[in-house]
Amino acid sequence: MPMVAEPVSVMREILVVDLDGTLLKSDMLLESFWSAFGQDWLSPFGSVAALSRGKAPLKRYLARSAQINVKTLPYDSQVISYVEAWRQAGGRTALVTASDEKFAQDIGDYLQIFDEVHGSDGSENLKGQHKARFLVERYGQGNFSYMGDSKADLAVWKHAKRAITVNLSADMRKRATQVSARIEHLVTHTPTADAYLKAVRPNQWIKNALVFLPMLAAHQIDGASFFASLLAFISFSLIASSVYVLNDLLDLEADRAHPRKRQRPFAAGRIPIASGTWMASGLLGAGAVVAAFLGPLFLGVMLGYYALTMGYSLYLKRRMIVDICVLAGLYTMRLVAGGAATGIPLSVWLLAFSMFFFLSLAAVKRQAELVDSAKHGKLKASGRGYHVSDLPIISMIAISAGYVAVLVMALYVNSPEVAELYKHTETLWGVCAILVYWITRTVMLAHRGEMHDDPVVYAAKDKISLVCFLTIFVLAIAGAIF
Repeated sequence: MPMVAEPVSVMREILVVDLDGTLLKSDMLLESFWSAFGQDWLSPFGSVAALSRGKAPLKRYLARSAQINVKTLPYDSQVISYVEAWRQAGGRTALVTASDEKFAQDIGDYLQIFDEVHGSDGSENLKGQHKARFLVERYGQGNFSYMGDSKADLAVWKHAKRAITVNLSADMRKRATQVSARIEHLVTHTPTADAYLKAVRPNQWIKNALVFLPMLAAHQIDGASFFASLLAFISFSLIASSVYVLNDLLDLEADRAHPRKRQRPFAAGRIPIASGTWMASGLLGAGAVVAAFLGPLFLGVMLGYYALTMGYSLYLKRRMIVDICVLAGLYTMRLVAGGAATGIPLSVWLLAFSMFFFLSLAAVKRQAELVDSAKHGKLKASGRGYHVSDLPIISMIAISAGYVAVLVMALYVNSPEVAELYKHTETLWGVCAILVYWITRTVMLAHRGEMHDDPVVYAAKDKISLVCFLTIFVLAIAGAIF
């Protein structure tokens, strides 16, 4: 872990600390924007109207629209330790930030380590030259030390007795040294490639392997179909990752209230929220280019998928029952996308099976969240429309929808269509038996609190599940070939 230097002798000198990127491993402007957007999808239009009057009015508008719990924000513990040591040495401290004064005051009241708190007041944006002028007028030229993290702070360091930088780049360190004779550099954390990779959730890409299923179910396994399915997988993975990034930005508050999700890169402050904007747009653009190569039908399916996921992230995920139906639909859209990419028509049997099977998995996902909430003494799942008391009903949905999916599979085994694809249809009865076992076991694991939030990702790591899926594959191959 990077070491933070102890503050020098401070007597009654005042230490002025910036908020965004310094005390906080995040940015309150972006925090409040995404919080407001998550609460009301029309808020970006209000933000544009407020921005037309200036940065300070924008921050005031977002401060009033957002719902942010300052207790769960990703504070920099080493900066907090530095401030506390400064106070213990007899110095005074002040939080002076360009963020709206509402957030500044809430944070000051929570941390209790500042003698003064000042922020933008809705008319003046307390940043750069404006902050420098404010500090000189209040404390006097060269009568304060200033801790900051950005290019805008160069204007302040020119007037400070001592400059304390936090996580500056090498180039910015040089520039800061040129404007301040007394300077101290702190390195508390740096974004890593692993954090960026985790933000796009490559472990979730296994779901997108469903685009290969139309090709496999139709027994149309040739080079052209495989290549088209592979491109569909790549496109789906890129666009899905764009959605994951966007969803993480919208779900910052809920993720921080969750025992595991609070470790996600954006929620934990491991990478800047500002990076999320270009990541989401870049991934979406790359996925759309690949989708366009597969033709207008596949591109249309992907645009529909993105629109549905946006609706889910902004509103539908908070609607009881609607959310799990949408999740089941999003899984099924992967099958539709595979059919659109290869030109293979989807059978009614496959669509019916997928709808019920994925409804079961979506219900298991909610079941796992509710069990987790119950373990932590919460009455409802954070950011969802369910109460812990709903657990019995959600469990019934999970098990019954799964069994209906198996029933569809059993009816398919006796259909005329299956005889055209399989030489020995009796092996498919083994598939039905394994599915009954796997679905029942999955619901039981969720009931015991042993299920990952996403059952598909859990199944990909669970040895028994992998054995079940391998056996199903062998039985299907045996029925088709031998």
